[in-house]
Amino acid sequence: MWQAPPEAARYPSEWLPPLDLPAPGPQNRLTVLLRLLLLIPQFIVTWVLSVVAFVVAVIGWFGALVLGRLPGFAADYLTAYLPYETRVSSYLLLTHDRYPPFAFRTPDYPVRVELRPGGLNRLAVLFRLILAIPAAVVQGLLFAGWWVVGWISWLVVLILGRMPQPLFEATAAVLRYRMRYMAYLLMLTPAYPKQLFGDEPGSEPGGPVSASRPLVLSGAGRGLLVAFLLLGLLSGATGSITTNVDSDDDEVKQVTGPPLPGPPAG
Repeated sequence: MWQAPPEAARYPSEWLPPLDLPAPGPQNRLTVLLRLLLLIPQFIVTWVLSVVAFVVAVIGWFGALVLGRLPGFAADYLTAYLPYETRVSSYLLLTHDRYPPFAFRTPDYPVRVELRPGGLNRLAVLFRLILAIPAAVVQGLLFAGWWVVGWISWLVVLILGRMPQPLFEATAAVLRYRMRYMAYLLMLTPAYPKQLFGDEPGSEPGGPVSASRPLVLSGAGRGLLVAFLLLGLLSGATGSITTNVDSDDDEVKQVTGPPLPGPPAG
């Protein structure tokens, strides 16, 4: 007697989008030296794609409020845009040496993002921007901290011809957290970004899939990640103080500056 096949298992609500990165290996020192210059065309393309993504996300937000999920066209575009942006960011942050292709579909490229857009909580969609603020602050501090010492990282990779393992681990954690934040912000996942400090060994069913899946951080990698956070916080505080001092100086100059020559005011 024929029986209906069992219903496909649902993905757990706390499933987090994974990021696959290749293991750190030899890099061409010339491409490391000219990394920012080589990426100029990608920056232009990514900016254009991000403008479109913003418009699609706004329309998708209204659609998700009504449907409880992203409309098909929005899910299709955003699930193509986010991996593209992540591939460019991973190359920019020196994790590997393979130039990102100008294409959405890249089955042979070693940097991969897995996204499973589906059902969304309408209330969480309504307050998405507010809910995302803490994660936005964390990912902002991480990237700011990485860039504070970015020239040191660049110099290390340039001299060694490869990224040291602890630096790779910390950089991969930064990239993965940003990707998960963007996936949440763009409503591609209901799961809030988490597990900044990596996964437990053996947490990936069936064994490791890539160098960052599962992402297991060593003590040195965790230390660098904490340093990124502290440096990002220090950078933001320093920038705020400098802005306030400059603003105060401008006000003092306006009050105490010598009067301009001319007829007295009547």
